[in-house]
Amino acid sequence: MPLDKPVRRVAIVGTGVIGASWAAQYLARGLEVIATDPAPNAEENLRKYVDAAWPDLTAIGLAKKVSRDRLAFTSDMKKALSEADLVQENGPERPDFKIKLFADIDAATPPDSIIASSSSGITMTVIQSSCKRPERCVIGHPFNPPHIIPLVEVVGGDKTSPETIRRAMAFYASIGKKPIFLRKAFPGHVANRLQAALYREVIYLIQQGVLSVADADIAVSYGPGLRWGVMGPSLLWHVGGGQGGIKHFMEHLMDPLNGLMKGLGNPDVTPELKQTIVDGVLQEAGDRSVEQLSQKENEVLVGLLKLRAKYAEEPSLIEA
Repeated sequence: MPLDKPVRRVAIVGTGVIGASWAAQYLARGLEVIATDPAPNAEENLRKYVDAAWPDLTAIGLAKKVSRDRLAFTSDMKKALSEADLVQENGPERPDFKIKLFADIDAATPPDSIIASSSSGITMTVIQSSCKRPERCVIGHPFNPPHIIPLVEVVGGDKTSPETIRRAMAFYASIGKKPIFLRKAFPGHVANRLQAALYREVIYLIQQGVLSVADADIAVSYGPGLRWGVMGPSLLWHVGGGQGGIKHFMEHLMDPLNGLMKGLGNPDVTPELKQTIVDGVLQEAGDRSVEQLSQKENEVLVGLLKLRAKYAEEPSLIEA
């Protein structure tokens, strides 16, 4: 595959929430998008999602000469794929389904195009196993919602070429994402594992009667969560080490932290614990619907991204 083939036309396979969000992201970056999905009302739902996402994308910043008119839809997957420079697949998370779907995509897509999957739980080694050109297949797993959250986790399979990894990383970076390369395939990739690790301790503390569901949320979002929105945990420990930085932290503070880590809990996720969390979350949400909470989350996230972009224009640790 040539290293320099530009991506101008993206095919979206599967237009549920993730696929629709990807479509909105690609349109906002000035790309031509053709989407395909066999579900009833798929086109109508997709266009509604893109319209709803557009104000947030406008606030984040649109590329020049973008238009939602560059979104096309067809129920004919082969037609959607026939001229695609990159495919973003978002089908059901079932190995048998993904294997067959990728084989079909591989057969219908130009041979020098990238085929990326948004899969969060199935390895690319499994997904690409029936493809005739598996070297161009790669995981490009977004963090939800893709049109707002910059993170993309890129990981190949056993037959994915290094060239495909480089092309995928460069493409996602070119549209404003923050791609990271996973050198090994792990269940759940990275970001979901980090979420799971934190939540394990959160629900353990709730089960032990240490604090309420609402106070656990406050502890994260008004404590370390604020700092994690500025820089990652290792860089924060560098700052926490004072003048000695990370070296001082490792020499004097890592052993106590290691002792704390060894004492972290493993909750017994019983029906009672599940109900405690349900009751606590519903009380915390009050009369706000899931849709209202999601909208407010997106508004704050857009504001945070704009703030980060402002500081990125100056020399700072945020984008070092």
